[in-house]
Amino acid sequence: MSIDVQPAGPRRPEHRPLPALDIPGLPADFVWGTATSAYQIEGAADTDGRTPSIWDTFSHTPGAIDNDDHGDIACDHYHRMPDDVRLLGGLGLDAYRFSLSWPRIQPGGRGPVNAKGLDFYDRLVDELLAQGITPWATLYHWDLPQELEDRGGWPERDTAHRFADYAELAAGRLGDRVRHWITLNEPFCSAVLGYHVGCHAPGRQDFRAAIRAVHHLHLGHGLATRRIRSVTPASTQVGITFNPAQVYAASDAPDDLAAARRADGMGARIYLDPVLRGRYPEDVVEDLARQGVTLPIEAGDLALIAQPVDFLGVNYYFSDVVAAGAEPGRTVQVPQPDRPVTAMPWEIFPQGMTDLLTRIGRDYPGIPLYVTENGAAFDDGVYDTDGAGHIQDHHRTVYLADHLAAVGRARAAGADVRGFFAWSLMDNFEWAYGYDKRFGIVHVDYRTQVRTPKQSGLWLRDAAAAHRAR
Repeated sequence: MSIDVQPAGPRRPEHRPLPALDIPGLPADFVWGTATSAYQIEGAADTDGRTPSIWDTFSHTPGAIDNDDHGDIACDHYHRMPDDVRLLGGLGLDAYRFSLSWPRIQPGGRGPVNAKGLDFYDRLVDELLAQGITPWATLYHWDLPQELEDRGGWPERDTAHRFADYAELAAGRLGDRVRHWITLNEPFCSAVLGYHVGCHAPGRQDFRAAIRAVHHLHLGHGLATRRIRSVTPASTQVGITFNPAQVYAASDAPDDLAAARRADGMGARIYLDPVLRGRYPEDVVEDLARQGVTLPIEAGDLALIAQPVDFLGVNYYFSDVVAAGAEPGRTVQVPQPDRPVTAMPWEIFPQGMTDLLTRIGRDYPGIPLYVTENGAAFDDGVYDTDGAGHIQDHHRTVYLADHLAAVGRARAAGADVRGFFAWSLMDNFEWAYGYDKRFGIVHVDYRTQVRTPKQSGLWLRDAAAAHRAR
């Protein structure tokens, strides 16, 4: 399926009063967290035995990243980790979702563990626990070892087995203290943006390769889930994070409804159904067949993919309104003039989060949900500070409050949403956008590496405390 993206206009949010700390519908035991990923913050790209990932290669490809930025240093978190965890502790949040760097733990993507690389995450977990913060570890946030990509990457079945080996190494070392594991972050982005669109690493443009990658990412998830459980306590929780599309048809016209079905199939159900139902959607399989593409399913794959999960992570930033394009099978996004946009520019529509979480809770009942990413990039201007030196990011504060309220509405509608992780803890390398787009609830001066809390981080701190005190 092909979607033509039509850029949104330059609409910015209106200034609104600072939101109240009380969010209706969120219980006292709701999990308040924030999140990062390894390549976006760690730096130390060739330190202590780490080998290149596909993002090291891609970010050093001229023209691939805005301003030719790269993650060689990023936020230098690898060297500043204890201070960063203390800063996180000062924000008073319950949980921290971070990712492990596969090429730091297992250079080249196969073979024995790199002791120095795994030691870093060992120390990180201990620092988090000392601050009273629950660690949530993501095994794969897009940094495939380059050596595995050289052998074909995710379109090749062997990569799923290599991923399972790596999962066992990481969980075997950290699983005595890390009780929440996420196998994959947003396989849609890994497969479609990396292998079809080409705007993410490894930058390939091959639709058949992307569909093969979809299946092998699923297979890797199932294999890794089984391995994690084989080396961790019975209380360990294992899940996966998707960014399923919340799609609306532009009209009730049959062609527009068909376009919305196709977009929902390729953006949501092709990921949710195999993991949670043990099958691919029939209409998606038929749509692919009409394009001459088949999923590389082998005997026993679907049972492996559908290993029971303890929770589902849901990442939400925006929704899509779509219509039928001029060519058969073509789908176009339809910008909504009444919606303000972030600096990306992504349309701001909190109701889409309510609808998405409610829909997942209805269609896939019995699975606890966590919002594992939600946040916004805004042009924070000249970073005016208050008297205490905190950066004012009013639009981001309101954005987060509005989306937490959307979670409350989803819970009221029956969705079992148990937590929310703000993206992101700190400004960082924002993939193809380089360092221009800032999502952090903590500001990073990339020249000096000085961290400064923003109003949004302090508001989250106070909101979390207010809800715990209920």
